[in-house]
Amino acid sequence: MKRISLIIIIVMLLTLLSGCAERTVQLSETRLLMDTYGTITIHGDIDPELLDDAFALIEELEGLFSMTIEGSDVWRINNSGGEAVQVDARTIELITTGLEFAELSDGMFDITIGRLSRLWDFGAAASDIASLESRVPSVLTIKEARETINSDQMNVAENTVQIVNSDAWIDLGAIAKGFIADSVAELLIDRGVSGALIDLGGDVVAVGYRQDGTVWRIALQLPFGNPGERIGVVEVSGVAVVASGIYERQFEENGIIYHHILDPTTGMPVITDIVSATIVAENALIGEGLSTIAILVGSERALERFEQVQGFIGAVLVLDSGEVLTIGDVELIV
Repeated sequence: MKRISLIIIIVMLLTLLSGCAERTVQLSETRLLMDTYGTITIHGDIDPELLDDAFALIEELEGLFSMTIEGSDVWRINNSGGEAVQVDARTIELITTGLEFAELSDGMFDITIGRLSRLWDFGAAASDIASLESRVPSVLTIKEARETINSDQMNVAENTVQIVNSDAWIDLGAIAKGFIADSVAELLIDRGVSGALIDLGGDVVAVGYRQDGTVWRIALQLPFGNPGERIGVVEVSGVAVVASGIYERQFEENGIIYHHILDPTTGMPVITDIVSATIVAENALIGEGLSTIAILVGSERALERFEQVQGFIGAVLVLDSGEVLTIGDVELIV
């Protein structure tokens, strides 16, 4: 799944043992998963094994939503030959949300972009890249992939999904991490965690407060800056902070930068005035969808889309001019 972390988490970690009960006041662990590093920090009267359960849930959901893991729900849909496939209820929920984002964006956000996204393959291994004369797909292959993109060709029932065009593939990578981060937050809350920070490679969910009772501080990465360079900090509690940017996964060829956010109408990396979009929302799924849509449609149209979504709180947009726009109920502390 997509992208390296765009957000640096500023967290003071303090681990204590509570005597005979052997419970940990605060725990934090980072693991490599979904092609990125994910960090979960929790505190409260908690079981140390809870972190293992949280990471196990991430692996379980990735096993449903990944288009490259053989046997996943998405893999089975893409390889069904146009037949209806019975899938997990959580897959139905995520696909349904993806179709809603398609409608919100007038088709610019389309989960049937799988053939095109795999054609570009920004996650290719270095050994595979070295063997290529060009990483940019040919005009013909882009045209063929574009012809399979159309979310109207999907039939979603109570527990089945069908893509009428057997050549089309779905790709949930633009929103899957948001759903997974929200699911982890729900698990932790249900298990009695009083404060947590879930960072799945740029999808951040802040549960409660930090161990000292203060709000969580999330630093926003400066686009194309050095690691650690930031445009500012947002202070949050009980919300999600999600960032997307054209600098996340990209390569340069013949002096041109190609990034991973693709325009389904051209088959090429989209060109708008937004370099990065950070969304503060009630949950990470909303944040992921809106951050990608913002870059796809540009700043002027993005404002109209934000207003239509219940659960949107605010946004920080970095434009190609270098201007930083703050929208809604969010304060960027510089």
